Amino acid sequence: MKLTVLVDNNTIIDRYFYGEPGVSYFIEDEDIKVLFDVGYSKLYIKNAIKMGLDIKNIDSVVISHGHNDHTGGLFDLIKFYTECKIEKINYNKPKLIAHPLAFLDKETKEGEEIGSLIKEDKLRQHFNTNLSKDPIWLTDKLVFLGEIERTNDFENKTPIGVVKHKGETRDDYVLDDSALAYKTEKGLIIITGCSHAGICNIIEYAKKVCKEDRILDVIGGFHLLDPDEKVIQATCKYIKQNNIKDIHPCHCTDLKSKIALSKSSNLKEVGVGLVLEYK
Repeated sequence: MKLTVLVDNNTIIDRYFYGEPGVSYFIEDEDIKVLFDVGYSKLYIKNAIKMGLDIKNIDSVVISHGHNDHTGGLFDLIKFYTECKIEKINYNKPKLIAHPLAFLDKETKEGEEIGSLIKEDKLRQHFNTNLSKDPIWLTDKLVFLGEIERTNDFENKTPIGVVKHKGETRDDYVLDDSALAYKTEKGLIIITGCSHAGICNIIEYAKKVCKEDRILDVIGGFHLLDPDEKVIQATCKYIKQNNIKDIHPCHCTDLKSKIALSKSSNLKEVGVGLVLEYK
């Protein structure tokens, strides 16, 4: 499996790509191509073209959760495919995979829009859509985890704004937050968007779904932005106890948290242009 970082808050020095506060990864497993999240804008398309990656022929678009820094680029992807159709350029109509709650209206407590501006009915016109709480295997080794079981007592205790569903407005604990897991011979690779469900909850659920306790690497947002001391201590303890070989925390993980995490595992840098390969 090969993972290329198309969008992150950071870019790698001397690699002339664009960055923004969002996430997008291009994942290749044998002949299958997966786009995991689409950032906040069309930057992921610009970066992919510069990298020589073929956005026209991806098999699946997987959305980690419904916030705008992970779904904002859907408008530009629809526009990209529409222009291909107009110009009679061959392209593959990909599957769109996400949690059923991913495309609901989401706002801050102050009423600011933070959810996807493209809603489910419009997405179904342009993608083969599969919204599922259950895990979906994209290949024999790569799985969308679906709704994450939340089993510990220290993560996901504070809502992120509000969500509107079936005529009600309620605190949003981002139940739509999910992730990917990839099975290698040496253990699991966990790929996250923001980890609103809790990075430790995600890892535990990936272990359950994949029937594998060894964790080789975790890459993505850890949702550790000025976390409570109890949260960062418990997270570091969990990572150390599980002998997680490498971690690539990025996007929504602050410097203080990275420093703390580096004492529990081999922490590595992430930026646009990074390529990771696993067997």
